[in-house]
Amino acid sequence: MSARRFQTVAVRNGAGVRLPIPFDPNEAWGEKDKHYVAGKVAGLSVRGALETIGGEWLLSLGPACVRGMPVPTTPIDVELFPEGPQVGELAPDIQNAFASAPEARRLFESLATFYRTGFVKPIEEAKRPATRAARIEEMISLLKEGKRQK
Repeated sequence: MSARRFQTVAVRNGAGVRLPIPFDPNEAWGEKDKHYVAGKVAGLSVRGALETIGGEWLLSLGPACVRGMPVPTTPIDVELFPEGPQVGELAPDIQNAFASAPEARRLFESLATFYRTGFVKPIEEAKRPATRAARIEEMISLLKEGKRQK
């Protein structure tokens, strides 16, 4: 998944700031319930989840991220990309399992990086094909049940 570069003007939000996102992440990175992103804002590394407020996509940065930083009134450079394992980057057998279980895929794609990695890592570490297949089947089953982890 490709990074998106743009300029935006930060808006003060209490002790933090909100950054309007000038594109629809569902169109750019695929439809998901929640988009977890990482990247750079005015040269600072950031991680977070995009949210919609009033139909507008925003990245909220809390007080710890912006402490001591004056909120600029001019456009700042932003580069964001989806964080964590993305379905399109996974091995073909895992992608095929998600293709036959769209509800599991949707939940997987909406999970934070920690949980996605928790599902994928044991599959990738399997030594035997039968073990790998069983772990893929278990992951799909858990996701279909709405479980976020083993």
